[in-house]
Amino acid sequence: MTEQQGRLTAYWERQLDRMDARELRHAKRLPGWRTRKRRRTLALVVAAADAGFIVAAALFKSTPPWVFFLLWLGAIAVGGIGFVLLRILTGRISGGFSRLLDEREREWRHRITFIGYQVLVYLMIVAMFYAMAVADLPEGGWRGAMMLSALLVTGSTMPTIVLGWSLPDDDPEDFEEGMGNA
Repeated sequence: MTEQQGRLTAYWERQLDRMDARELRHAKRLPGWRTRKRRRTLALVVAAADAGFIVAAALFKSTPPWVFFLLWLGAIAVGGIGFVLLRILTGRISGGFSRLLDEREREWRHRITFIGYQVLVYLMIVAMFYAMAVADLPEGGWRGAMMLSALLVTGSTMPTIVLGWSLPDDDPEDFEEGMGNA
């Protein structure tokens, strides 16, 4: 039993080291974009893509299929690219484990996690009422499921959006120290 725990601990440490190395690689990407203005622009792009998901879900089965697919796939493309860029710019706060965060980053993480959880709960309540409202309409089950998935995507992107919107600009001296010369 102890040998098995030792293997799991060693495996976990290797995984954390890999994540830390990945974060260091991402920290060197897009240095000119690491401003509050850029993060806010990307937060708006992701929020607009989330709105596109919600509109597409609301139009599901009530408009021609090409309208739904155009909106849905457009939201996936725009939102996906914006979300990945925003995750790179917000750094390990939005994607790293607590062991890899300093005190300031951990405080930001706890703050946005709570906000994200609250938003997700409220969006699931909205999805429940929407599903009840369309239950008797043709294809009501499918329409409710699409709205549920759109609101779930919106709720899961919310912590990164809030973080991208509210993080202050990085201190250039801290950024250069974290880059290292290796």
